[in-house]
Amino acid sequence: MYILKVKGTARIPDYVQLRDDDFTLLAYFRVDRPEKALAKVGLSAKEDELIQLIRDMPYGKMQVLEI
Repeated sequence: MYILKVKGTARIPDYVQLRDDDFTLLAYFRVDRPEKALAKVGLSAKEDELIQLIRDMPYGKMQVLEI
C-alpha cells in the first residue's frame, strides 16, 4: 500500500491518498479529518500510527505503507 500527501491551495485543503499495490485509489481524505476514511478502509486499528505518519511526511512524496 502507498500513501501520498498532497498540498492544497488557499481554497483547497491538504489531502492524503491511500493506494494499493496496483496504484488503485483506496481512500482520499483531508489531512485534518482522517478518522472516518481510515475506518472505511479498515485501518482504524492503526489510526494513531497513521495520523502521526501523515503529520510527519513531506508533501508530494509517495511512501510505501507497511501495514
